[in-house]
Amino acid sequence: MAYPIETLGETNFDLRMIAILVVTLYAGWVPGLITVIIVSIIRIIIGGTFLHIGILVSVTAFIIALIFRRWFHSSTLRILKASYIALIYLIIYIIIIYFVVSFLELNFYIVYFIAFFVTFISIIYIIETLIKFNKQFDEMVYMDKLTTTGQMAASIAHEIRNPITTVRGFIQFMQQDTSDEKLKQFSPLILEELDRTNMIITNYLKLAKPEPYELSNVNIDKVLMDSIELLRPLGNFSNVTLEYDNAENCYVKGDTQHIKQSLLNVIKNAIESIDKRGVVKILNLVDYQNEVVTIIIKDNGKGMTKDELKQIGLPFYTTKTKGTGLGSMITNRLIRQIGGTINYESELGKGTTVTITFQLVSKKS
Repeated sequence: MAYPIETLGETNFDLRMIAILVVTLYAGWVPGLITVIIVSIIRIIIGGTFLHIGILVSVTAFIIALIFRRWFHSSTLRILKASYIALIYLIIYIIIIYFVVSFLELNFYIVYFIAFFVTFISIIYIIETLIKFNKQFDEMVYMDKLTTTGQMAASIAHEIRNPITTVRGFIQFMQQDTSDEKLKQFSPLILEELDRTNMIITNYLKLAKPEPYELSNVNIDKVLMDSIELLRPLGNFSNVTLEYDNAENCYVKGDTQHIKQSLLNVIKNAIESIDKRGVVKILNLVDYQNEVVTIIIKDNGKGMTKDELKQIGLPFYTTKTKGTGLGSMITNRLIRQIGGTINYESELGKGTTVTITFQLVSKKS
């Protein structure tokens, strides 16, 4: 703004509107509004006859970005959508200055607005590229932790399982004919804890030696319905209603057992996150443009903080009182193995939304 692109009379042309558009699109209305206020204050300091027009076009950029923000984030084609947003804004911008700043020539319009458009799209491209690189880096760190956990699991799991099996057998044998009331009272609890320990070791072994899988065309609607029916008794016991919108009957590329195990883990976690009475909503959406199927599992449970959300899927992290975090970790690994993606969104006190995507194969009519 201190060094405008070109000054004709008392007009000031710069690229401040790009900052407003980008900040509002990516950060939301609060940072966007702060940017507008700062830009407007500086524009007031600069002054000139067209001060009110300068503030108007800045506020217009904020409003346009705010209107299209949700649409902008609704798919992965953000560069294309950014182009539409830029064109809409530039049309409004041209109309405003055409009727107010009448002495501008056509050559100026061409040079300035091409520079504006190219700069805006270039910044969007750089931001999207950085976001992609950051996700790849996070994925690399996650896989490194997964490998470390698997190596550790392979070295200790077998050694622990054998004595546990022996101890469990002796407890069962002793409780049959014993007259010790304490043993009778606490032996079920001991056996329960031994079984839980054995389950943890089994999960470790799954990390150390992943089960083989075979990609095929999987009817995702059928797998979802089977998973929901299996967990419906648990939902009824916990006063949780399972709602499924199966508007799309389609096939995805994956492994049936891997997909079912992953869905069972996610839906079960959603049920267990609800303390008293609640609803778990499952949606099955098809995006033909990107050739993906999106499964959304949303609960109105206790939710998670931002710090807790960042830890989901990492080794040994869990929000449960009795848990190891391996369930979510295995779920993430199974989905990634068959080419899918999983994403968590949560807000404390309002619930969690898990979004899973698979490659679309075909739709059955």
